Amino acid sequence: MDYLENIQAQIKKGLLEYSILLIIKKGKVYASDIIEKLKDTELIVVEGTLYPLLSRLRKNELVEYEWKESKSGPPRKYYKLTKKGETALKSLTKTWGALHKSINSLIKKNEKSS
Repeated sequence: MDYLENIQAQIKKGLLEYSILLIIKKGKVYASDIIEKLKDTELIVVEGTLYPLLSRLRKNELVEYEWKESKSGPPRKYYKLTKKGETALKSLTKTWGALHKSINSLIKKNEKSS
């Protein structure tokens, strides 16, 4: 992986947990639904990446899950935010807003000077 690809991967990696929390905020969600929504937004992730992130979010008490019977196979884990997760999501949203504003400001200043 070259230097630029590494930077791009780190940016996506940094935003992935925030994105997962945003998806789970909508209500109880199954892991494959999370993957589908991430693919829809071009934040492509595979199960091998998602499950460790969900595990870390659970370990940090930001999400919890419950088992539900499935009509098409074994029971499934459905994830939802905890109160701590909701608080963390609000904080991350503020952080994202500030970062977005700062980066857009730099981009606009750069475009004006070009």
